[in-house]
Amino acid sequence: MSAVNIENLVKSFGDLVAVNKVTFEVREGEIYGILGPNGAGKTTTVKCLMGLLDPDTGYSQVYGVNSLDDPIEVKRLVGYVPEEHQLYDSLTPRELFEFVASIRELPEERTNKRIKEMVKALDFAKYFDSMIVTLSAGNKQKTMLIAALLHAPRLLILDEPFAGLDVRTTKIMKDIIRIHVDSGGSVLLSTHIMEVAEGLCDRVGILDDGVLVGQGTLDELRSQAQEEGATLEKLFLKLTEQEEEVQLGVDALREALSE
Repeated sequence: MSAVNIENLVKSFGDLVAVNKVTFEVREGEIYGILGPNGAGKTTTVKCLMGLLDPDTGYSQVYGVNSLDDPIEVKRLVGYVPEEHQLYDSLTPRELFEFVASIRELPEERTNKRIKEMVKALDFAKYFDSMIVTLSAGNKQKTMLIAALLHAPRLLILDEPFAGLDVRTTKIMKDIIRIHVDSGGSVLLSTHIMEVAEGLCDRVGILDDGVLVGQGTLDELRSQAQEEGATLEKLFLKLTEQEEEVQLGVDALREALSE
């Protein structure tokens, strides 16, 4: 059984087709990356998968559970870190984690042990009892990550998870992702950072204007783009047809700075 199965997903907002007949799967024990320019449809795809948006047509499943039919069960299976910081600013992280644990009906002793270990790993103890509204963007990101991991989900969905993180925490985040997969879980990762995707992901799907324009391992994408030995960044620019645009921008900048 696949961890994620998305088939012919379509989602529109008025005349804008944000996701257009997208199909892909995330295999069990796999790190799958969704890449794409801003506005490509990455977050909309993830929100449909989480049951937060209803698709126009097509469907999405998490471990065989349909996102539209049973969004509550999907949320039991998933730990989700959205791109936007969706937190209760008037709570402390400790209070938030206690609230999440109570909603998910998690056993107190095991949950407290898990929180203690993650707080230590992320060097978060000094912020544990501070109001969330006072936290930096990076520490809010840590808060969301801990909350997403409390129930030991089978699938982690991470939407731009490295935003605002320092070097140390970025390394820990990568380790957490690998540990999760080594323990039998799966990861769906949306990121703009090509080096992170190239180093972490087993396979990637590249979205552009809501359409999946490329999918596979790095070698499979090289074959598709006919670019032997190319980096993921170069493949991304070619498959999204941005190579010429980028070169024009670089040339214009070079000319402006040389005057």
